[in-house]
Amino acid sequence: MSPSLTDTFPTDWSYISEGGANIVFVYQGPPNPFFDGTALRLRKRKRAAIDEEKEGREILSIEYQKQCLQRLIPLEHLPRLELVVVGPDHDAEAWLRALAAECEPHRALERKETDCIDVVQPRALLATNLVGGGGIAVEIKPKWGFLPCPTYLSDATRPIKTQTCRFCMHSHLKAQQGQMVCAAYCPLDLFSGDESRIKTALNGLWDAWIESDGIINNFKVFVRGRKIVPEQRSSIVGVVNDIADAKEALTSALLPVLLSTPVLRTLARLQRTLDALDIEGLASLCDLSAIGADAEPTVADALPPPRPPTQRTCGTTSSHTPLSATFKDCSVIVRVPDGTATLIDLDPKSIERLRKWERLDREIVAAYAAVPVRKRKACVHTGAE
Repeated sequence: MSPSLTDTFPTDWSYISEGGANIVFVYQGPPNPFFDGTALRLRKRKRAAIDEEKEGREILSIEYQKQCLQRLIPLEHLPRLELVVVGPDHDAEAWLRALAAECEPHRALERKETDCIDVVQPRALLATNLVGGGGIAVEIKPKWGFLPCPTYLSDATRPIKTQTCRFCMHSHLKAQQGQMVCAAYCPLDLFSGDESRIKTALNGLWDAWIESDGIINNFKVFVRGRKIVPEQRSSIVGVVNDIADAKEALTSALLPVLLSTPVLRTLARLQRTLDALDIEGLASLCDLSAIGADAEPTVADALPPPRPPTQRTCGTTSSHTPLSATFKDCSVIVRVPDGTATLIDLDPKSIERLRKWERLDREIVAAYAAVPVRKRKACVHTGAE
């Protein structure tokens, strides 16, 4: 019989991080051959809404990785995923509630106000603990690594979208709305393959991490298995090199890995080839309101289109877009001194989000169109992919 989470104590699991949909813990209990070196990923639900997602999401994530992602990304750059049951029905909810109570003091206020652990889920995902060990692990959420092809853009949006990348335009909109953003970070620098530009990207991420007091989710730092906040940055010094300045110590350690790993090139290529139209071009060819959940992407759909998209190929092309969105929203864990880079958070996106993405795209571009031309950011796409 396979072990269940209720074979452990909730206090054996330490809160490490969370995103919009999942919350992650690492095992720190007594020696256990099944749980040692693992991270636990649990789904969250909104406090003010009923969780309407279908049961079996964890199984879908595992099958999605086996049947789709492993055909696109080398296995050494993917985490190990394993399904685990929470426990017998009468114990599982109580165990999850106890775990939720343990982690609540460590969660950010804005997270606690909006969502919580889904305590009625029957299963969870175990993954490789990528932030453990005696070195440093950094989680980077790179976002969009390319400028769109001008072919399918309108005359009004073409000069805007082909000069300023989606991330930088979205940051402008978020800043207008009063949100904290990585204003000095451009994903095209990170994906460039150029040492000086990658360092510029890391500096921008670091500065935003400091200025936001660690709130931004594009950059997280783990030292010897524990997530640190900016005021603890001195703990970086002496772990992987002898550089006395924490920022310089970290960027100097990360640079060789980011320059040598094929992960960023692969990620940028997949983003671009699976989104050949841009959501604007897709909307001009397809009736997005008519695309339903039964058109979810398959392994075959994951391959780049063999010819320029047309009205006839619209259904298949629309299935590429959610897969591209998966690669635009994932994170990479860089470990030093191990020198490894691993992609995480590669869950499938629902094709039903296409209409939402199209509305957001229009909002982002409309906001940026109000920026005087001379003040618009010029994002340079050199194409390391």
